[in-house]
Amino acid sequence: MLGGAGMLLAASPAQAADVSYATECIPPPISGLPAVQGTTKVQLTAPAEAKVGDTVEVVWKTVEAASKNPDILDLDKDTVKPTGTLKVGGAATGTVQMEGPRQNPPIPKNSAMVLPDMKGTLKLEKAGEITLTPDAYKINVSKPISTDTKCSPKETVQPGVTIKVTDGGGSTTGGTTSGSTTAGGTTSGTTAGGTTSGTTAGGTTSGTTAGGTTSGGGDSGGSTSGSGGGGGQTDFPGKEVSVNFTCTSPGPPDIASKVTINAKKSGGSYALTVKTAKGVMDSPAALPAGALKPSMDVTIGGADKGSVKVTGPANAEPLEQGKPVDLADMTGTYKPGASGKSTLSPGTLTIDVTLGASKINIPCKVKGSVTPSLELDTTAQQGGASGSATSGSTGTGGSAAGGTASGGLAATGAEDNGTLRALGLVAGTAILLGGAVFTFTPWRRLRGTR
Repeated sequence: MLGGAGMLLAASPAQAADVSYATECIPPPISGLPAVQGTTKVQLTAPAEAKVGDTVEVVWKTVEAASKNPDILDLDKDTVKPTGTLKVGGAATGTVQMEGPRQNPPIPKNSAMVLPDMKGTLKLEKAGEITLTPDAYKINVSKPISTDTKCSPKETVQPGVTIKVTDGGGSTTGGTTSGSTTAGGTTSGTTAGGTTSGTTAGGTTSGTTAGGTTSGGGDSGGSTSGSGGGGGQTDFPGKEVSVNFTCTSPGPPDIASKVTINAKKSGGSYALTVKTAKGVMDSPAALPAGALKPSMDVTIGGADKGSVKVTGPANAEPLEQGKPVDLADMTGTYKPGASGKSTLSPGTLTIDVTLGASKINIPCKVKGSVTPSLELDTTAQQGGASGSATSGSTGTGGSAAGGTASGGLAATGAEDNGTLRALGLVAGTAILLGGAVFTFTPWRRLRGTR
């Protein structure tokens, strides 16, 4: 069925009919909420009769949405846009895409959703009685971020209108197209707008990259030349290792990526640069520049113990919903607390999303074992610390050990994200449609590295 670009003339007579059906609305995974069950009531308007070759317009009026706008926040004027699908049956088969404008009155909290009418156009190809039946629909809200909720029937829906299409050609009154399975491209848009431009997250813009430019490559990255500056190797490229993560709700349950940890020696300390997969995920929503920021706890093992926080800059450009995102390189400083061969492995990856005063923190912990990306010959430094993260014992070289959850490693060189540790959604970051949260779209599994 082809969305008609042909001329639309008045149809006589027109018909309108209501149809109700049980509906399930799916909240995005980041909401952590269950599906919402409700009833959708739709009024369809279309011509009662038409001729083969006619192009017609069909109107979908949402008399009652499946649920209310919950008691979270008010929806502003002209922020809601619906799209939906009609099924064509009887003498024809196919679908018709429906679209409404971004037009609505202000919708207070805990009140009925008011959706604008959707329209679609059809071209008739075959005589007979053709039925139109409402099917799935999607509601997009553009503020404070662009978010979608998808609703679909949970029972067999009865046709809303039946149109009698006769042979005779020529005139363009209304009627539904006789859809042979070639539904062609319908003229009414199919996706809910509201996404912002820009596709990637700031790329590799963060500071000191470790670059594997000098000798001593391989798995271990070679050995250091001693404890304090001087000659010898300074760049220590790590090897790429595979990591499986399990994220805390509202994050994705399981993701897989590849991570590389590089180090650059400066005095007795090391500037770390951590690179994650290229196209690590799809953007969870249309986000402005500066909204999404990654960090990781690099696990220190071997002679030294603890962890080092590395942090990447926020996305430099706006992110478009559903488009691949490259997390920026994460950097931090490692000051050894013990002498000997110390290993550096990927640890918990955290994604922070900040929109004004609203913040979401999504930690993703390493699942199972992971191979170290880098091994260094370290020399204990004043102010460094080693030892178990829980023992609190005195580390080598006279440094106090593990008084913190990170094992007491000093001078991490990355900011403290402790204030973002509270999980859950902050009002203003999520918009709910009757318990179905309008927020981020599902994440794709992490892909290969850069």
